[in-house]
Parts: sequence; C-alpha cells; structure tokens
Amino acid sequence: MRLDFSGQRVLAVMAHPDDLELLCAGTLARAHQDGAAVGVCVMCQGDKGRAPQQADSPQQLALLRQDEVRQALKLLDPQAACFFLQVPDSQLADTLQIRQQLMEVFRRFRPTLVITHYAQDYHADHRATAQVVQATSWIAASAGQASSHPPLQQPPGVWMADTVQGLGFEPHFYLDISPFLELKRRMLRCHESQVARATEEAFADLEQLLVQQAQWRGSQSGVEAAEAFQWLQQWKRVRAW
Repeated sequence: MRLDFSGQRVLAVMAHPDDLELLCAGTLARAHQDGAAVGVCVMCQGDKGRAPQQADSPQQLALLRQDEVRQALKLLDPQAACFFLQVPDSQLADTLQIRQQLMEVFRRFRPTLVITHYAQDYHADHRATAQVVQATSWIAASAGQASSHPPLQQPPGVWMADTVQGLGFEPHFYLDISPFLELKRRMLRCHESQVARATEEAFADLEQLLVQQAQWRGSQSGVEAAEAFQWLQQWKRVRAW
C-alpha cells in the first residue's frame, strides 16, 4: 500500500520550533518528494526553551529558534513555506484572535491537508494548537469569515501526529518514512539550542528520542521507520486517499 501526495498542499501546524522534526518531518519530506507543496506554521516562539545557564534573553532565543526552523526547512525543501504566529511559550490558547491569525495562514497557503498535534497531548501548547486547528480548519472555508485572502473551497483534511514516546496515542495509520529518517536527524540538528540540552535532567536527548520513536513505530508497521497518525474524525476533515 502506498499513499501518494502528488498535487497536494501539506501544512504542518506545530506548537514549538522543533516539534516538526520529532513528529512529522518524514511525512513532509515524503510529500515533497511526491511533488506536494509543503509548509510549516509554528505557533509559539520557543522563547522559554533554554537551559538556566544560557545568557540569551527570551527575545534573542525566539529569534534564534526562528532561524533554526528556517535552516531545517532548507534541508527538506528550500521552497517550503514558513509561518510564525509568535505566541510566547505556555501562553497559547484557542482564542478568536489566534483563530483569525491561523485562518490568514490557511487562506494564504491553501492546504489540502493539515498535520497538527494530538488533542490530548502532554503539553498545553500542543493541546491548544490542536484545538485551534480543529476550529480554524472549518472556518477557513466559510465565506462568512472575513480576511485578506479568499476562503478555502473546502476544509482541509486534518491528521493528528503522534505523541512523544507514543504515550496515550493509538495510531489509526502509519506512514513509511524509512528513506527520510536520516533527513529527520539532520533537520533536528539544526535546532542547536535544543540539541545542546541533551544532558539536562529535566530535558531529553532529542535525537535519541526521534530515532527510537521512528524505529519503534516502524517495527509496529513492518518497515524500518514510520510516523504514526490519527484522522481527525470530524465532518469534512476526513479524506479518502
């Protein structure tokens, strides 16, 4: 079985600057290889993701992490679209203002498929991102919602990505990303501010975590490496492939 992304427009809406690499970069790489247009929207600044001894101010760190996202995306697709909503970490909520901002992104990029976080994920910013995506994926196609870009012709399909270590997540399906595992690792290494925190007791070795999860999901689905997803089972957000 093989899913073909050709002709699609795939947008990952992630809470933090390095969430893409951990959860769905392999799928975006596969979509790009198939000929899809790909992009990422990062909801939060990443301004609080630092070790206590780091001298960078939150504002400096937020700018650094935006640059890390851009450097990583260049490895996947130099033409990939990149959007930043710049909400401070741990302050994201499903508000009308945030919905409006994300609606502008949707109507500008015009996705046919949106990949976001699991609605019961461990981090409050992940859960809020999922809530905003669920709401905005509908209203972005509503002609009654005004914005600077025309409404989508129909709501995009929505997939929810795996949780870190798969905790509390029951996959509906898996994507074989075996040819792209090394690319995921190279992309993650662009996030130097976070990779450098591997020895922190309150953090984790992100590259080890990435590889273990991809190989574990791969072993469940009969391939070398995989990413796991759920459909968003809501009207007009489910697509046949």
